[in-house]
Amino acid sequence: MQPDRPLLGILLMLGFCALAPLGDAVAKILGGVVPLGMLLLARFGIQAAILLPIVAVGRRPWRMRGRVLALAWARTLLHIAGIAMMFSALRHLPLADAIAIAYVMPFILLLLGWAVMGEGVGWRRLAACVAGFAGTLLVIRPSFQEVGWPALLPVSVAVGFALFMLVTRAIARQTDPLGLQAVSGVMATALLLPALALVDGRGVPALGLVVPPSEALSLLLLLGVLGTLAHLCMTWALRFAPSATLAPMQYIEIPFATLFGWTIFRDLPDGMAAAGILVTMAAGLYVLMRERAIARAALAAPPPRRQGSAGAG
Repeated sequence: MQPDRPLLGILLMLGFCALAPLGDAVAKILGGVVPLGMLLLARFGIQAAILLPIVAVGRRPWRMRGRVLALAWARTLLHIAGIAMMFSALRHLPLADAIAIAYVMPFILLLLGWAVMGEGVGWRRLAACVAGFAGTLLVIRPSFQEVGWPALLPVSVAVGFALFMLVTRAIARQTDPLGLQAVSGVMATALLLPALALVDGRGVPALGLVVPPSEALSLLLLLGVLGTLAHLCMTWALRFAPSATLAPMQYIEIPFATLFGWTIFRDLPDGMAAAGILVTMAAGLYVLMRERAIARAALAAPPPRRQGSAGAG
């Protein structure tokens, strides 16, 4: 087992926090000139093109069967849906607002773990969830007044990615991370390409199979590269540092999104949205810290003694 290298893991996680919102900014730029279906096809097709050679050269395991294969398909569908809803949200919302609203995901994941997987959730974490949802409503309210129902799309993103994380958690030990991402790119491309060809010309402009404008081609390539590199950074970060160290860092993505939103689109959250972002970040960090404390306490607790066994000494 290789030793932890936390500094390298933290640097890689910082790379994810910068690359992911930058990719979303590119998607927001492209949203006005390229149909949603073509954005998705570029995102996943380039992921497959980048990762398949890495998996082949590195001889990493990628074959799946039975339950794992079925869950991999479900994971891919959830990934497509989540990214589609985020790209749709970015057509209407400022970058920082959309990403901040989507960060309700840790609270949804916590509640799903309690409801679906029977994981224990104490009152402190439930209170943090309530605070996090309240903060999210502060971010949604001004956006909802301005654009209407599309302001709720990032909440759907959060639900989709919470389910995505649950499925990933269910098959993580039976799959190689790079192999899973490469296969996911192939699966998504295999689903999207015939679906777009089937819908093309049937009155759904967002799903048209079109040749993108020449000036958009370099940005489409950049979109796929940034999305793939962001997830590679996260995957490799988890190889070098514990998830408990890295999880609180995910909220650094919101300041990066605010920076890119200002420099590229001249968008800044208003006072109410900024307050909501701070509340959501604080509540999310509390949930993560509380989970880490509970995990440490469980590891430190002595194992229960078996009835009838001989006492020590």
